[in-house]
Amino acid sequence: MTAEPTATATTPGRVLVTGGASGLGASVVDAVLRSGGTPVVLDRDISGVSGVKAFEVDVSDRAAVEHAVREAAETLGGLDAVVTAAGIDRCGKLADVEATEWEKVIGVNLMGTVSTVRAALPYLKESHGRVVTVASTLGKRAVADATAYCASKFGVVGFSHALAAETGGEIGVTTMIPGGMKTRFFDDRTEQYKPQDDSRLNDPANTAQAILFALNQPTGCEVREMLICHEEEGSWP
Repeated sequence: MTAEPTATATTPGRVLVTGGASGLGASVVDAVLRSGGTPVVLDRDISGVSGVKAFEVDVSDRAAVEHAVREAAETLGGLDAVVTAAGIDRCGKLADVEATEWEKVIGVNLMGTVSTVRAALPYLKESHGRVVTVASTLGKRAVADATAYCASKFGVVGFSHALAAETGGEIGVTTMIPGGMKTRFFDDRTEQYKPQDDSRLNDPANTAQAILFALNQPTGCEVREMLICHEEEGSWP
């Protein structure tokens, strides 16, 4: 009796990472490099990026994103994957957060994700590539004083699920749902909104490895959704 051949995992290839200059995005870039892939960074501040191609862009600016994605794809000769790790937050009660700041969160977290994926779609379809959108445990569970962030991340979850249904067989789509991580994400918050105990924050390198796992699945196999967090995560379930 002959055993059926076993599917083998692939390398991530040419990976565009938004927010790739710091935090989770930088960890993803490092993980892709270590696995033999070729990352390219899109970020608002690329002054600290070295060793990889990087493009300075505000992901909430759709036209700028379209231009940057096109330039990145042409530089690499195509794209095999996109990871949308760019994200911001503005904490506070709805009535206390300026409307422009509230909308900026939606612009970066949700619309930035959509704009990047839309611009990359032709290249990903050509390579039968993959998208990993980065949502949050607060895209599954709502908390007070986070209406903008929750709205944006619930939106990312819904967008990603619908995109997976729409593009099945053409590209892969994974919704990554991380809990809190030890990054500079919390630096610009007032004290009341900063984690009081960072021992329950996950290492972003761990989340990056989970993203790499999704990217390296054999052709025909998809990780549709993954929730990853510290073992004592407080925002889940």
